[in-house]
Amino acid sequence: MSVCLYFHVHQPYRVRRYRVFEVGKNHDYFNDQSDSALNNRKVLAKVAGKSYLPANAVLLHLLKRYPGFKFAFSFSGVILDQMEEFSPDVLRSFKELVRAGGDRVEILGDTYHHSLAFFYSPKEFERQIELHRRKIFNIFGKNPRVLRNTELSYNNDLALWADKRGYLGILAEGWDPVLGWRSPNFVYRPKGTKKISVLLKNYRLSDDIAFRFGEKGWTGWPLTADKFASWVSASHLNGNTVNLFMDYETFGEHQWADTGIFDFLASLPEELFKDRYNKFMTPSETIKSYKPVGEIDVPGVLTWADTERDLSAWTGNHIQKEAIDEIYSLENRILESKNPGLIDDWRRLQTSDHFYYMCTKWFADGDVHKYFNPYETPFDAFISFMSAIEDLKWRLDNQYKTRNEKRSIMNLLSSRIK
Repeated sequence: MSVCLYFHVHQPYRVRRYRVFEVGKNHDYFNDQSDSALNNRKVLAKVAGKSYLPANAVLLHLLKRYPGFKFAFSFSGVILDQMEEFSPDVLRSFKELVRAGGDRVEILGDTYHHSLAFFYSPKEFERQIELHRRKIFNIFGKNPRVLRNTELSYNNDLALWADKRGYLGILAEGWDPVLGWRSPNFVYRPKGTKKISVLLKNYRLSDDIAFRFGEKGWTGWPLTADKFASWVSASHLNGNTVNLFMDYETFGEHQWADTGIFDFLASLPEELFKDRYNKFMTPSETIKSYKPVGEIDVPGVLTWADTERDLSAWTGNHIQKEAIDEIYSLENRILESKNPGLIDDWRRLQTSDHFYYMCTKWFADGDVHKYFNPYETPFDAFISFMSAIEDLKWRLDNQYKTRNEKRSIMNLLSSRIK
């Protein structure tokens, strides 16, 4: 049984408490100078100290100790931008880790701005994928061969797109209503594709670590590395690969250090290797090692979020729909402006977290929506976001007005010279 470990690293540029009276006067939507949870620099420093740096240290130790230890990362472009801007030491830590691992550390393709662009603007999605590819190559010297879309969002159309562009594989959620009686522990072929394979997250085992690890009321608590390894080994008769996909912030942030999460991570390879049939593989290796056993058909959108595993966490209410429709409605005008500042702000405002903060769902999913949410209510998130949109429109209008004024002056001067 192979184990495919994948960690997602992302933090957004959160929109500060930007209000409508600032429209036309202050164009900085993301820089909060206070000590609030909207200060992106301080959020990154906190997450890096609690999660990224100690987790990197553990993984680096494991790479050096176990030649057979392997895993994969995906990075959003915006987290890499923030590391470059705010915490170059953290970026150096990731670069050292990737360099030390060589082929044992794979980096996946992703959208640069952690956006849902594929479902709203396929052309913008392609632009962000290319921007991300360049960023990953410039920083890590690697070209992604496996695609992971924002929030593991997936459907048949996305798989077809990736297949035509030569990707080896794509990641998706191994959700029961999609699989039916089948197991997520096999490699599958997306419907209608010719070459690409899909790797499905084993959400039960993944979520035992990501969500239930520190939950004392859970029947599996305390979760030790030897116990978890026994669960993985029990899957030998029902698959080829156990795909453990999770946010990297699981280690130290979602599950605090005092839960024992770092000790668990440090001990896991040793416990897994006690079963001689267990081995680690990167996503690319997994795809190359196992032939698809069947076809997966996902006509609707599948994600790894919430109990519904759809887009409702981002588009489930009217304020979310209004906000996301508004940002994509500006696409043509923004790109025609050829203004780098406008384009960059527009893309940062596409980041899916902005719409997630506007979610009004609760009950079973309530606690999940509190992670890194800096707003008191979904409506506070909406007001800040829409005010920023209004300023974006103002800047567009003002740029076109200035251009037209300059053009009129040039035409007047030209006619006088003649």
